[in-house]
Amino acid sequence: MSTVKANDLTNVTGGIPTVKSQQLIPTAWVNFNGTGTVAIRDSEGVSSIGDNGTGDYTINFSTNMPNTNYAVYGSCSNGEGDGVAGNDQSLFSNVKKTFSPATTSIRVGTRNVDANQKDMRYTSAIVMGGQA
Repeated sequence: MSTVKANDLTNVTGGIPTVKSQQLIPTAWVNFNGTGTVAIRDSEGVSSIGDNGTGDYTINFSTNMPNTNYAVYGSCSNGEGDGVAGNDQSLFSNVKKTFSPATTSIRVGTRNVDANQKDMRYTSAIVMGGQA
């Protein structure tokens, strides 16, 4: 068996590499501090984060998605690490159930285990799909 090593891979047409017609990397991802002054720690394909209020954020894409048929997965935590059940948090991709994905952004919310919106220190989101 041979080993192939490469720093960069592209399709013959210049797009993102695929296996079984599935693109291999997220379209966009972000890790940000959602408390105080919201700040991106690191990201790819994300230009900025908007703070719409407690536990309510807009993730703005660097490049518009060609459609809104993408998936969003997220996680969040306050990182207290004291073992209290209330520290288990989750990310919801639809804050008020009235916002739809857009080609320019996605609005997400963070909530505690009691389903109350809450700002979180460690918030991450991954966007898959929606690529041309």
